[in-house]
Amino acid sequence: MAERTSKTTAADTSRPLPFPWQFTAGAVAGILEIVCMYPLDIVKTRFQLNSSKSSSSPTGGIWSTLQHIVRQEGWSHLYRGILAPIMVEAPKRATKFAANDFYTKQLQGLFRSDTGQQQPAAAQQQQKVAVLAGIGAGMSEALVVASFDVVKIRMQDPTKLGVYRSSFHCFQEILAREGVGAFTQGLEATIWRHGAWNGGYFGVIFAVKDWLTDLAQSGQTAVANPTVRNLLAGTIGGIVGTVCNTPFDVVKTRIQSQQLLGIGAHATIKYRYALPGLVTVVRDEGFFALYKGFLPKVLRLGPGGGILLVVYEAVLSFIRKNVAV
Repeated sequence: MAERTSKTTAADTSRPLPFPWQFTAGAVAGILEIVCMYPLDIVKTRFQLNSSKSSSSPTGGIWSTLQHIVRQEGWSHLYRGILAPIMVEAPKRATKFAANDFYTKQLQGLFRSDTGQQQPAAAQQQQKVAVLAGIGAGMSEALVVASFDVVKIRMQDPTKLGVYRSSFHCFQEILAREGVGAFTQGLEATIWRHGAWNGGYFGVIFAVKDWLTDLAQSGQTAVANPTVRNLLAGTIGGIVGTVCNTPFDVVKTRIQSQQLLGIGAHATIKYRYALPGLVTVVRDEGFFALYKGFLPKVLRLGPGGGILLVVYEAVLSFIRKNVAV
């Protein structure tokens, strides 16, 4: 009887759950990752809004900036603006999953021959489909995220500490003073940012996974555990994605921090679109200014990826044991 129970438990643990449960686990993991890693996002934004030739913020490096926020503004300001990314987490994931599924099906059709058979080198074709579908899903996800990011960036901007009392107040003020159109600020740059990250990430993730698998098969015990390999591959892919998308992130942050108070103010806007914005940043501050905030973004990858992986599996395990039939 004990042996049967053990086998049943193992089978229950390995069986895939329906999509709604996987989505729920992903949303819970995503929200917890945001809560744990959000202070680094605050630091990243402050670095990116610094238009001097310094690569950090006026208050110094990462640790100095965190200390300054706590001492001068209070602990709560490490989480200022967090409501917006938490609220958009579930819709963002739903959009990304649905878009990825749609693009995958469409692209699989394109990569099939007239007879309906898969073309040669099926594995490579599937990787191409995954890369292109990932880029498309990321760009679709940006359509949902952009307006919430406007509120988040305004709340994180240290020059607007006395302007907005809360995320909801920020939303009200933007709507009343700048109009609905203000929530589309940085949409084009957000699309570039998400597309670039997904392109970089999916562009290398398969090769990295194959490389780590080869190392494991050759006797490298450090990467023998599949979870370790997935975490390493995700971190490396994330670093490449961050290299690709940080310039667009810098411009997006600056576009969304600008207030559009009437036609006159709009006429003097410095950053309007992604590509001209890149040129402006390089011209005024130098090429490396495009990578302001890169270190806080990269430092979030490893711990953030670990949190996502551990929490996702823990929630799935809980659902299997207590909820799903």
